[in-house]
Amino acid sequence: MPIAPRVKKNWIDIQEKCPVPVNALGVKIDTKDQATLRVWKQEGVDQFVKK
Repeated sequence: MPIAPRVKKNWIDIQEKCPVPVNALGVKIDTKDQATLRVWKQEGVDQFVKK
């Protein structure tokens, strides 16, 4: 199920400021949380990690 465009935009804005994977609230995603990481990659948010 795709996430809402407003949520995705907000998530990308937050992710651009963080060097580690974060959820849409700005909290670091635990490496054990495979479901959230899967969505993070499927939605393309992984491309916006601060380098």
